[in-house]
Amino acid sequence: MIKELQLRINLIEERKENILLFKAAKQLKIDEKQISTVKVLRKSIDARKKDIIFNYKVAVYIDEQVPKNPDYIFDYKDISNAKEIHIIGFGPAGMYAALRCIELGYKPIVLERGKNVQNRRRDIKSINQDHIVNENSNYCFGEGGAGTYSDGKLYTRSLKRGDVRRIFENLVFHGATEQILIDAHPHIGTNKLPKIIQNIRENILKFGGEIHFETCVTDFVVKNNKLQAIHLQNGQEMIVNSVILATGHSARDIYELLDKKNIALKAKSFAMGVRVEHPQEIIDQIQYNCSGDRDELLPAAAYSLVHQVNNRGVYSFCMCPGGFIVPAATASGEVVVNGMSPSRRNNKFANSGIVVELDIDKDFKKYEQYGALKGLEFQKDLEKIAFYAGGRSQTAPAQRLVDFVDGKLSSDLNETSYQPGLKSAPLHSLLPKIIGSRLRKGFIGFGQKMHGYLTNEANIVGVESRTSSPINIPRKEDLEHIQIEGLFPCGEGGGYAGGIVSAAMDGERCAEAAIAKL
Repeated sequence: MIKELQLRINLIEERKENILLFKAAKQLKIDEKQISTVKVLRKSIDARKKDIIFNYKVAVYIDEQVPKNPDYIFDYKDISNAKEIHIIGFGPAGMYAALRCIELGYKPIVLERGKNVQNRRRDIKSINQDHIVNENSNYCFGEGGAGTYSDGKLYTRSLKRGDVRRIFENLVFHGATEQILIDAHPHIGTNKLPKIIQNIRENILKFGGEIHFETCVTDFVVKNNKLQAIHLQNGQEMIVNSVILATGHSARDIYELLDKKNIALKAKSFAMGVRVEHPQEIIDQIQYNCSGDRDELLPAAAYSLVHQVNNRGVYSFCMCPGGFIVPAATASGEVVVNGMSPSRRNNKFANSGIVVELDIDKDFKKYEQYGALKGLEFQKDLEKIAFYAGGRSQTAPAQRLVDFVDGKLSSDLNETSYQPGLKSAPLHSLLPKIIGSRLRKGFIGFGQKMHGYLTNEANIVGVESRTSSPINIPRKEDLEHIQIEGLFPCGEGGGYAGGIVSAAMDGERCAEAAIAKL
C-alpha cells in the first residue's frame, strides 16, 4: 500500500534522525516497522512566521518496496541515416528539440554560433578580466545558451505547456542531482551545468545527430513562402526540410535578418531595469527573522517581490541567493548585467534583477520608425548609456540603493561580486523616466514589505535589459511560422519561453511539430 502525506517539520525536529518515518507512522497511526520507505516527493521551506517550517510531501510505502523501474524512460536510437531536422541554436530549446528528434527517429543537425562549454570558458574569462566581448561566445551565446554560465534555475510557472517532470527527469538522466525532482525551487548551479550539457551533447552525437559549433546562419533562402535553404557564414548553403529557430533572446542579427527579408515579426512587451546586490547576511536576517548567521540547515535566503507603480509592475527577476553578478553583453559598446549562483549558493552576496514592465504600445513612441524592432532599439540605447556611464568598458555604472531612491550620486560604492568592477554613476537620472522613476517608487515599496531591504549597504548595478525577447516571431497553432512554411520559431528567441524549463518544453513541442509536418 502507498499513502501520500503532507508533513510539517520545524527546525528543531529537522535535526532528528528518522523524523519523517516517525511523523508518517504517527499520522497514519501504524507501527514504524510496517513502513518500508518514506520517499520525499516535494520539499519547501515556510519562513513567514517566527517558527520556520519544512513542508514535505511524501509517499509512504507500507509493506511494499519502491519500484525499481524509473517513471520516465528515454529511448534514444541510432538516427545516423534518418531524415534531417535543422536546429539553429543549442540552448535549452535547441538541446531538447534535438533530443526529442532522436527519440522520434529523426536526425538533428544543430548549428550553434558559439563554442562548446570548455572553450567558452576562455571567452567568459576574457569578458570578466580583460573587458573583451566575443560577439559569438559569451554569457549568452555558446553551448547550453544563456543558462549554462548563468545559474541553472529550474523554477517555472509554465505548467500547462508540457510535461515539466519529464524535463527534470531528463536532466537527472544526463547527470543532474535527483534533488531537483524534490525542491520547490530547483536549482542546479552554474558550476554543475556545463558537465550536464556536455553529457547531452555527447548523447546526441552518440546516436547520430550532428552539432556544428562556431557556425553562424547568415541568410534564409525562401521561395513561394517556403524555406528552402540556409546560408552559413563560411559561404556554405544547406538544403533544409524543416528548421527549428531556437536562437535565444539576444540573437539580434537574426531578428534584423528576418525584418530585412519581410518575414513577419511583432514587437512585444518586456521588462528592463537594474540588478540589486545585498550582502547575503542582510537577506537571511530579513527572511529568517534572525539577528546573526542563519542556521546551518537553512539555505541562503531568497525573495520574490512585486509592487505596482502607476499601473505597472515593478518586480524581482532571476533572484540569485549566494550568487554573483556577471557581464552579459553580446557586443562591444554595451553593458548588460545578469546574475548567477553556484550549486552551494555560498557566495557572500545576494543579487536580483529589479525590473519594470514596459508596454510596447505605449512606451516606445519615439521608436515607432523601427517597426517590429522598436523595443530592440530601445534596449540597445539603454545598454549604450550604461557602457558610456561605466567608462567605455565592461565596468558597470552603479549607485548605493538609498542614494538612487534619494536621487543622489554615491561618493563611494559597496564591495561587489561583479568582476569587471563598478563605477559610481547617477543611475537615477541616466535611466529613462519610464524605468527610473518607477524603480525608485518600487524600492520604497519593497522596503515596506521587507524591513531592512532599503539600505545603502546594497548597490544597484545597470542595466538588466535581457529579461526576455523584445520581439515575437509569430506562429500558427501548429507552431509553424504564420508566413514561412518549414520555419518553427522556438523558445525565448521566438517569444515563447521565459527560462530553462519553459524553453526546453517548447523545444520538444517544436520538434514534434516539425516532424508532424514532414
